[in-house]
Amino acid sequence: MTQSMETKQAQVEATMRLAPVIPVVIIDDVKAAVPMARALVAGGTPAIEVTLRTPAALDAIRAIAQEVEGATVGVGTVLNAAHLAAAREAGARFAVSPGVSPGLLDAADDSDLPLLPGAATASEVMTLIERGYRFLKCFPAVPVGGLKLIGAWASPLPQVKFCPTGGISLSTASDFLALPNVLCVGGSWLTPADKLKAGDWAAIELLAREAASLNG
Repeated sequence: MTQSMETKQAQVEATMRLAPVIPVVIIDDVKAAVPMARALVAGGTPAIEVTLRTPAALDAIRAIAQEVEGATVGVGTVLNAAHLAAAREAGARFAVSPGVSPGLLDAADDSDLPLLPGAATASEVMTLIERGYRFLKCFPAVPVGGLKLIGAWASPLPQVKFCPTGGISLSTASDFLALPNVLCVGGSWLTPADKLKAGDWAAIELLAREAASLNG
């Protein structure tokens, strides 16, 4: 039996509250997945979004889910029902989409995998409210209006909390976190490609510690 929307929303909220930043990871080499995730967890950012942008993504999710204690691994760049099913099978605990479509929302209703859907306009936010969503990703946050847009939504749409993602850096994250309707932000700066390629897990742990210490 599929979990209720309310149960799945509670799981999304709990994930968003684990740390101020959810690392957004593009991983090319599955061998890097476990040590990378261990570094992120050690640094205090246990919710990890592995994006479906490389052939290694699902295997990376599977490895993290099985081997990294304390990690809450999720899947990003989810576009359709097949992505949801594959991520669930791999052990993902949550799913993130850049936007929404009727097909994806129908699939999410039928899946046990909690979805954090993307929205970039007030109309999209309202549509998701009608479908029972109270926790959304704003993407791409900076290009679509950033602080001013999300801040403007707080008064007319107070029931929704956001995870802004897209164009946010360590230097700007605190400004987003200070907004009353932001619970966390998503950021790719914690796992830069050069550090992943070099296996510099100490540097990634340090970046995670800096992110975990942020507040609004």
